[in-house]
Amino acid sequence: MKKLMTILAAVAISSSAMAQMYVWKNGVTTHEIPVADVDSITFVNKTTTYTVNGVSFKMLPVAGGTFQMGAQSTDPNGQNYDAEANSYENPVHQVTLSAFTIGETEVTQALWEAVMGSNPSSFKGSDLPVETVSWDDCQTFITKLNQLTGKTFRLPTEAEWEYAARGGNKSQGYKYSGSNTIDDVAWYYDNGGSKTHAVGTKQANELGIYDMSGNVWEWCSDWYDSYGSSSQTNPTGAASGSYRVLRGGSWNYNAMFCRVSLRSGYYPDYGNDGRGLRLVF
Repeated sequence: MKKLMTILAAVAISSSAMAQMYVWKNGVTTHEIPVADVDSITFVNKTTTYTVNGVSFKMLPVAGGTFQMGAQSTDPNGQNYDAEANSYENPVHQVTLSAFTIGETEVTQALWEAVMGSNPSSFKGSDLPVETVSWDDCQTFITKLNQLTGKTFRLPTEAEWEYAARGGNKSQGYKYSGSNTIDDVAWYYDNGGSKTHAVGTKQANELGIYDMSGNVWEWCSDWYDSYGSSSQTNPTGAASGSYRVLRGGSWNYNAMFCRVSLRSGYYPDYGNDGRGLRLVF
């Protein structure tokens, strides 16, 4: 069986014509694999900065891996126990994801305006997260961003979002994204002062990602649907539905809604001042 290879932070790669081997070095470790066994190679590099019309943003690497998605409130000794978990967060199920990159922060108003030429947000500020955007608005923004950059940015799947929020393969099992103490990592109802805040001003999570709990809800690509119990690889959600997934909580919601496993959703054509987005690639 041929392999789809993902190489994180690889510093050198070569193909030997005689031996027909791919050879690469990652740190001090040298790897070899026959060319015939490889369909494709994807490089996931270190943090990459993109600039659009003078506005820069960073994308961070997320190594692929397997994790337990969801939460349950019935068995304190079971996987992903959370006393606040509701039925929409279970069953806990295994998900395997390929590597991807994700925005270090939520999309800012500065970036949205650089791409779209206007700013729909209720709370104004170039370093504040863009909000009052629907899922449909996000698709229009991403299409224009891809035209400007030649890249294929998109919204995260719900599984990618939760994996990154949990800290990927560096996860410490926190309730919120980066901490069990919500005030360390999130702007939410109790500390938000009834408004959004500049991105990246709270503590980052294990992967260096900011604000995956609180500030604004983040649209995901999936249609909202109940979880299944079977293991999945790179799930993309239901084929159709009424609501698109929203994750992370926001400035006007309490701590329970900012948990990494909490699920929400709404009609894709409706935005408000608590909904924004984060890019993946």
